[in-house]
Amino acid sequence: MFFTRLPLPLSSAWNPGDLQRAAAYFPFVGWLVGGVAALVWWLGVQVWPPTMASGVSLAATLLLTGAFHEDGWADVCDGFGGGTTKDRVLEIMRDSRVGAFGAIGVAVMLGLKWQSVAALPVALAPAVLMAGHALSRAAAISLMATLPYVREGSAKAKPMATELGGGRLAVALLGGMAPLSLLPLSAAGGALAAVIFARVVLARWFARRIGGYTGDCLGAAQQMTELVFYLTILALA
Repeated sequence: MFFTRLPLPLSSAWNPGDLQRAAAYFPFVGWLVGGVAALVWWLGVQVWPPTMASGVSLAATLLLTGAFHEDGWADVCDGFGGGTTKDRVLEIMRDSRVGAFGAIGVAVMLGLKWQSVAALPVALAPAVLMAGHALSRAAAISLMATLPYVREGSAKAKPMATELGGGRLAVALLGGMAPLSLLPLSAAGGALAAVIFARVVLARWFARRIGGYTGDCLGAAQQMTELVFYLTILALA
């Protein structure tokens, strides 16, 4: 309900704690989104070149998620690109309008994801999409284990702001890494190492600039680590 546009029934007993308890299972949403991406790509490549199949697959994931994480990426590009202080960064990120940094960032991100998937070996692409969506969500949600939530007041992601650790963190990480078993061992290992490195760099950047994370930061981390995963697989394929 939070990460997709699937028409699911709303329980009358909904409370913010539900979202906190669900945090450990967010990578499994990546299984769903990645599965749709892989299926659409496979169907598309039956009638179109891989470049077109990749574009249609990307469009399908944007429709399925409502461009939820891409919106976070745009906000982070605007905030971190245009803000010089923590308060100013957070103020810009809260603004619903998209500035030059955000527009350019989304264009570059979507273009690189489109072309990187299009350039993958045809036999490997469906598994890469599955693994990329799951692992990137695990990398993003792992920020909740090491950084504090810094947004004050009401925010869309605030109900899920909680310290993720112990068994819940283990479930999230295992859920994110499980689809790596679909890939050749050398490619999976190299891509996992690249995602971990990107996650560490992002965590340090967020901590240095704003002292923690926001919901937009989680979305941006998902987008960046997904792209890093694709580019690494492409380099190793």
